[in-house]
Amino acid sequence: MIILSPPTPPAAAQQPVAVVKLPRRAATDTLPVMEHFYTLQGEGFHQGKAAYFIRLGGCDVGCVWCDVKASWNAADHPRLSVEDVVAAAAQQPARIAVVTGGEPLMYDLAPLTTALRQAGFKTHLETSAAYPVSGTWDWICVSPKKFKAPLLEVLALAQELKVVVYHESDWKWAQSFVPALNTSTALLLQPEWSRRERITPFLVDLVKQHPQWRISLQTHKYLDIP
Repeated sequence: MIILSPPTPPAAAQQPVAVVKLPRRAATDTLPVMEHFYTLQGEGFHQGKAAYFIRLGGCDVGCVWCDVKASWNAADHPRLSVEDVVAAAAQQPARIAVVTGGEPLMYDLAPLTTALRQAGFKTHLETSAAYPVSGTWDWICVSPKKFKAPLLEVLALAQELKVVVYHESDWKWAQSFVPALNTSTALLLQPEWSRRERITPFLVDLVKQHPQWRISLQTHKYLDIP
């Protein structure tokens, strides 16, 4: 994989991360789209910002606690044209587009990000980092999963590491990724929703002891929005 420009610190004026298209994933003007909708970013570094979400179908990571298991089988979801999805996004006033899944990096995302950027969008990616990056991104959030290890080359591109904590032992696992990250990468710990009452107090104590980390909450679930 050839990186055309590296990530920059979150606080700085950012240049997009551009990655050449990968030969093994043919460029396509259609993608399996589970849903696309306008809402607020509910979690992570950009929590609270209005954004257009594009959730792609297809995932072979298989987290047992996944809250969108309906996304796993790509064949269950219609293939929509990049043009139509971007046109729908452009009807809304915000200019952040979040591409998520499923696992979006199973596909060549260059056509999608090119069209989004031409329409004036900042492109945000949410990925487990199980596959190489394609496309041009203004923000890459890596949320690694135990069931399929993240690629070091993708961790190195991340502006945000968001680790979902299901059990207290996940803290040591979260720390193991730090050496592979850029020194400016935002570090976030997120309690798994079904165990939030137990895990959140644990994370509060951790962040007080390790202030380089932050807590991410799934605020969209508290607000009862998509």
